[in-house]
Amino acid sequence: MTDSPIRFGTDGWRAIIADEFTFENVRACAQGTAEYIREAGLAERGIVVGYDTRFASDRFAAVVAEVMAANEIHVYLADRAAPTPVIGHAIIARKAAGSVVITASHNPAEYSGFKVRTEYAGAAPPDVLSTIERYARAKTINVKTIPLQEAETRDLVDRFDPREGYLRHIAELVDLERIKKAGLSVLVDSMHGAGAGYLADLISGGATTVLETRGELNPAFPGMHNPEPIARNLSATADLVREHGAQVALATDGDADRIGVLDGTGKFVDQLLTYGLLAYYLLEVRGLRGPMVKSVTTTRMIERLGEIYDVPVHETPVGFKHLGPKMLETDALIAGEESGGFAFRGHLPERDGILSGLYILDLLAMRGKPLPELVEELFEKVGPHFYDRLDITMSTEARAQVEDRLRFLEPTSISGIAVAEIDRTDGLRFNLEGGGWALIRLSGTEPLMRIYTEVESEDLVNPVLASVRELTGA
Repeated sequence: MTDSPIRFGTDGWRAIIADEFTFENVRACAQGTAEYIREAGLAERGIVVGYDTRFASDRFAAVVAEVMAANEIHVYLADRAAPTPVIGHAIIARKAAGSVVITASHNPAEYSGFKVRTEYAGAAPPDVLSTIERYARAKTINVKTIPLQEAETRDLVDRFDPREGYLRHIAELVDLERIKKAGLSVLVDSMHGAGAGYLADLISGGATTVLETRGELNPAFPGMHNPEPIARNLSATADLVREHGAQVALATDGDADRIGVLDGTGKFVDQLLTYGLLAYYLLEVRGLRGPMVKSVTTTRMIERLGEIYDVPVHETPVGFKHLGPKMLETDALIAGEESGGFAFRGHLPERDGILSGLYILDLLAMRGKPLPELVEELFEKVGPHFYDRLDITMSTEARAQVEDRLRFLEPTSISGIAVAEIDRTDGLRFNLEGGGWALIRLSGTEPLMRIYTEVESEDLVNPVLASVRELTGA
């Protein structure tokens, strides 16, 4: 490879299948990961390899297993598509060195990806990813491989069902019987992803009824731009909520580490509100205490809840490669980011859309109120918060132009609101007078620029987004 396309971003390496995401490049990534595992002295612990429902994911996973086995690293290979957090639990259960998951998460159908998780089942931190990338991109890399059948014959690869142990563990974290007895009407949208069947299996069998949609395998992800549980991809789900009279809908992304929530009217409960509700559930409803961790792109409601319940709040750059280590360092109760990914103490320092959905259901079961009333209950505590974001696809040239422009942007006001402070921790954030904020960030995994805002009035959301976009020239 004279000009390797491999670049590890916020959460691994993603690329278009058969263009840059090829068997050759996946082998290079696997060899780079094997080199890191040996360098870290973890080779004897073995590695878990999983995959999602995308085109050829199982075959790419087999290629990873072949490389790991050739490097004398024992492989626990999932025997079916599985969510990333399910594979994460398998790391802990087997005391493995970590995992590789073939998944592009929420990216469009033409993408696949290479996610690395560490021995503590968290996203690999930046120094680990840079080490793997350096090995994978090296022109002198010696990729070792043996046929999968031979590796299995030599007991270097074991296939396993990842579901069973995970489901037992989840039952220890949430009162499933309480949810089953609550008489809720729940719609589950698995978005044709690896989370299909999990929520339905966990909460069926009682007074609560569950209807699952888009639970069948379809790597084209029809009817949506991409398998990301955000409003633009959930219009059909909202129609089903109203048609069937569901009280809540829970949608998981392609590898089920993110959650999207709709209330009983079909209205999307945005990711920042979802984080606020989950934190409120743990602190107020269940009476738990502990630090909370948030990314720069998520809600200020977490700071307010931290003040109310006298718990510290830590802020990090975007990505669980930052949030996970901070969660472990502080023994945090919860960590979350704007993408709809949330992690919980006692589970994994990593996003889990399935457990997040169960906690939302438990909140409904324990409070006995519909989601709109619970949102109002939260706002009574922290004040109103309104959020949205713009996703702007960009060419390489346009991205470079915007990147140059952002270096020098220092507006004094945005849409008539004074800028109190400018923060460049990750992207460019404008802290506004009155407590609101707006942020510009170039994606680390897609050719996108994202513009975010959270303000105290719904009428301010669109003007602020438009004003910030104008500043970028995009």
